[in-house]
Amino acid sequence: MLETLTVQDAVELAVVERSGFVESRHAGAAVVLSPDGEVIARHGNADALILPRSSLKPLQAVACITAGAALEGEQLALSTASHVGTDRHADVVRDVLAEGGLTEDDLACPTAWPSDTATRDEMVREHGQQERIRMNCSGKHAAMLRACVATGWPTQGYLDPSHPLQAHIRDVIERLTGEKVAHTAVDGCGAPVYAITLTGLARSIHRIGTASDRSPFALHRVAGSLVRAVRENPWTIEGPARPDTIAIETLGVFAKGGAEGVMVMVAPNGTTVALKMLDGGARASTLVAATLLNRSGAIADADLAALTAALPLGVLGAGGVVGSIRVGSGI
Repeated sequence: MLETLTVQDAVELAVVERSGFVESRHAGAAVVLSPDGEVIARHGNADALILPRSSLKPLQAVACITAGAALEGEQLALSTASHVGTDRHADVVRDVLAEGGLTEDDLACPTAWPSDTATRDEMVREHGQQERIRMNCSGKHAAMLRACVATGWPTQGYLDPSHPLQAHIRDVIERLTGEKVAHTAVDGCGAPVYAITLTGLARSIHRIGTASDRSPFALHRVAGSLVRAVRENPWTIEGPARPDTIAIETLGVFAKGGAEGVMVMVAPNGTTVALKMLDGGARASTLVAATLLNRSGAIADADLAALTAALPLGVLGAGGVVGSIRVGSGI
């Protein structure tokens, strides 16, 4: 039996307060690593297995680059993004494909509307339709295809867990987490997603987030370049006024949210947080991660306050703010 996170294992990470009344609670687990990678705080069962969802993308991106996908700058940052599908995002992904002799038809992710409202509305007015390139994982898929082209692996079936690309990605994930994959599932975009512990996820993100792009080791060099590309191009990782982009712009962190309430965040000094909301809700995950970094001394109070003001944490009633989302008693 796989040891997944249970209600009994969880602690209160956040609450939603309306007019002085706690309306909802988000329970889950979190772990904090020091700049040198040691566990300095646990909240709930951080050794339970989770599916990291899109918080696994930095590991998948590193694997694609080490397999030969030659990406830099915005293209490299898009390889680990969960973007909102703006024209700017789509244009970069098209360039990634075109430079590998590929087209949008090679993408195996589902079609989707952009999650950016303005872009979606414009496409509807122009009688557009859902496109694979607008799907939030298209940058990851383009990087996977580029890795296949570079290595000579077939582009057909590149999402099959038995494909050489996915075998390579799984190997890199196990190297970075220090764990064997416990279970293989299908992510929303069709790519394999692997069950690992929350602590293993934190360990892998810490290794990526603290790597140097001048390291003598290729894996570390690639990881350092990836993190630098994201920090230099925060718009790529998600989009305007979205939590990951806001956190990177405001705090200088490396942040990557995942579906079902997963979040990883690395402070400039290397302190790392990984968390999972048990109910799958993501509305408080950025705030909780940043608060844990603040309490470890990695983020200043003023910076946390600036992030809190920038995030959409207000609870609305009658057109006004009547409450807020805030951290819970479990941390």
